[in-house]
Amino acid sequence: MQPSNLHTDHTPFTYPRQYWLMIVGIVLATAGGSMIWPFLLIYASGKLNLPLSTVATLISINAGTGLVSSFLAGWVADKFGRKLVMNLSLTITGLSYFFLMNASTYPEFALLMFVIGLSNPLYQVGADAMLADMIPSEHRTDAYAINRIANNAAFALGPAVGGFLAARSYNLAFYGAATGFLLYSLLLFLLAHETLPKEALRADKEFSLAAISQGYLEVFRDRGYSSFVLTMGLGLVAPTLLWILMPVYAKTNFNISEALYGWIPTTNALMCVFIQYPVTLLTRRYKTLPVVAVGMLIYAIGAGSVALMSGFWGFWISMVILTFGELTLVPTASKYVADRAPVDLRGRYMSVYWVGWGLARTLAPLIGGFLNDAIAPRAIWVGGLLIGLASVFGLVLLSRRDSAPRPVEIEA
Repeated sequence: MQPSNLHTDHTPFTYPRQYWLMIVGIVLATAGGSMIWPFLLIYASGKLNLPLSTVATLISINAGTGLVSSFLAGWVADKFGRKLVMNLSLTITGLSYFFLMNASTYPEFALLMFVIGLSNPLYQVGADAMLADMIPSEHRTDAYAINRIANNAAFALGPAVGGFLAARSYNLAFYGAATGFLLYSLLLFLLAHETLPKEALRADKEFSLAAISQGYLEVFRDRGYSSFVLTMGLGLVAPTLLWILMPVYAKTNFNISEALYGWIPTTNALMCVFIQYPVTLLTRRYKTLPVVAVGMLIYAIGAGSVALMSGFWGFWISMVILTFGELTLVPTASKYVADRAPVDLRGRYMSVYWVGWGLARTLAPLIGGFLNDAIAPRAIWVGGLLIGLASVFGLVLLSRRDSAPRPVEIEA
């Protein structure tokens, strides 16, 4: 990789106040949500007294709804503004956590998980687009990195506090989650301004399938970007295999307890807090797609390394390797999307990007389960390595064909 000469002086304090408001808000919402989310299936299982396989479908409902919602979120963010979709998401999610306290039947849980799945992508897409609206291209890698640091710091704190509260009363954890989301929504409503430029708004605001799909057709006509999303989505199967299946693999095959394994994801969160920015100081010197390819290569090696491990410290090392891939890839990929998208289609570009992540989360358990049952447990990680390497090859080809994002154009 050859260093790019795009970066000069980078001082995070030059960012607008609204950016720091978003950082404070994401800490509140993430800390609140992570107080209950890791324990939600335990809570639902106790309430419903149903088999775990049945209760686990609640997560599938949530994830599947999110895939559909991501497309709607991009259209709304581009048509009516980033702030609106963020406020809707935060408010709906916060209220849903209040209602979950009183849910007692499977249909009630399923409905609320559907609603949360519908609302979550609204915030993610709106926030990514708002950040891109506010931050110049040369500062975006840093901006996304700082956002990830704040998010992971909150995620490292939330489960510890939530577990303490849940041991006394799950209602306390639900109150904490709901309060975090609603407080951020209130701060955003009172203190934030809309960042979507007025000249980027289109004349019609018709709510129809044709209106929603029109902008997406323009996104998909960007063949380089569509190839990027598909290649990324393929490669992200590798880290998703590790996140979803390594806990079960470690317990079933090597008797690693949940209490001991819990330190492995904690390591990931702490690395994201303390190492993300130094890694970004290095990666921002280079062009985006080559950096994404390197990050995907590290992802693939991290997933593949699990096949060689047989104890806690081995699995811990695999997570450390994987986390360096995350630190390299995620902020840089977000910057690539933000730089490539025209301002009036930025929400839809972000939506398609997050659909790629959602597809990886949907496919990884199916691929891993098949490899485990049809071949052997270690085949999961060999498969993850090969899938990741295929993605690296695709990203290298794309980086050669697409050396720079296309210029931003605003339609009057």
